[in-house]
Amino acid sequence: MRDIDTMREYSLEEISQIVGGILTKLEDVKISRLGPPLLADENTLALALNEDEIENLSKTKAKAALVPIGVTSELISTIEAERPRLAMMKLLHLFYMPPESTVGIHPSATIHPTAKLGENVSIGPNVVISRNVSVGKNTKILANTYIGRSVQIGENCLFHPGCNIGDNAIIGNRVILQHGVSIAADGFSFVTENPNNVENARQEGSVKQDNSDQKIYKIPSVGSVVIEDDVEIGANTCIDKGTIENTVIGEQTKIDNLVQIGHNCKIGKGCMIVSQVGIAGSCKIGDRTVIAGQVGMADHIEIGSDSIIMAKAGITRSFPEKSILIGAPAMPRKDFIKQMKNMKKAEELVNKFKEYEHLLKDL
Repeated sequence: MRDIDTMREYSLEEISQIVGGILTKLEDVKISRLGPPLLADENTLALALNEDEIENLSKTKAKAALVPIGVTSELISTIEAERPRLAMMKLLHLFYMPPESTVGIHPSATIHPTAKLGENVSIGPNVVISRNVSVGKNTKILANTYIGRSVQIGENCLFHPGCNIGDNAIIGNRVILQHGVSIAADGFSFVTENPNNVENARQEGSVKQDNSDQKIYKIPSVGSVVIEDDVEIGANTCIDKGTIENTVIGEQTKIDNLVQIGHNCKIGKGCMIVSQVGIAGSCKIGDRTVIAGQVGMADHIEIGSDSIIMAKAGITRSFPEKSILIGAPAMPRKDFIKQMKNMKKAEELVNKFKEYEHLLKDL
C-alpha cells in the first residue's frame, strides 16, 4: 500500500495529457490509484486494455477508464490511447514507490579507503565496497551487496539487496540489478588431460574409452563482465565473467529472473531474455533478439539480430538474423509447422491403413 502522506491525486485532464490520449469526460473525478475494472472504486482509473477488461467496464465502480483507441462508454469517462500498454507504463511511473534509501553511507557498510564515491550516492546496511571501486553520482546500492575489486559503476544505477559483483566488472549508467544478481563469478570452464566423454562423443558418435581415472582441471577466468547503459537484470540471474575476454551485455537489454549467461557471451543491444533461459559459454546474440522462457542454448552459437526464440527451444546450431525458432532441436518456425502438418498427414495415412489392414491379411 502507498503511504497516505505521499499519495497524489490527478485530474483526468492531467492523466490524458501525460499519456497523449483522447479524453471523453462525463464528470470530474480525481484519480489516486490504478486497477482492473472489477477491483476499481471511484478514485481508481480502470485499466481496460483488452477485450475481457473492456467488457468488465459495465460492472465497474470506477468513474474513468484507460481504453484502446475507438473504445467509448456511455457510463464512465474514457481516455483512449493508441498504445494502451505504453500509456499504462507512463501512469505506473506516477504511482510507483521506489525502494527506500537515504543519501549517504550506512554505519554498517564497509568502504575501502581507495574507493571513489560520486555525489548523492546511497550505500545501504552491510554493503562491502572493495579497493579501487568507483561509483557514479546518484547511484543506490542497497543492503548486503558486495562489490569486488576495481569495479566501475556508472551514474543513477539501482542495485537491490543481496547483489554480488566480482572483480573488474564495468557497469554503465542507469543499470538496475534486482535482488540476488550475481555478476562476474568464475565461468564454468574445465579441461581434462585426455579427451573426455563429450569430446569422444562429438568425434566418434559414441563413448567407448575408459575414463575412470580422469581428472578435471579448472580453467581460471581472468576476464570480467561489461554491462552497458540502461540494462536491467532480474532477481537471482547469474552472468559469468569471461575466460580471457569480457562477457558483454549490450545497452537497453532486459534480462528476467533466474537466467544463466555463460563466460565469453556477447549479448546485443535491446534484447529481451525471459526467465530460466540458459546460455552456454561463448555464444553471440544479435541486437533486439527475444529469447522466451526456458530456452537452452549450446556453447559457441551465434544468433542473428531481430530473431525470436520461442519458449523451451533447444538451440544446437547457429541461425541467421530475423529467424523465428521453435522446438528441440530448434528449427525455423515455418519448417516446424511443415513438419507438424506432415506428421498429421502421416497419422491420417496410418489410420487409413488400419481400415484396410484386414484385407491385406486376407490376401
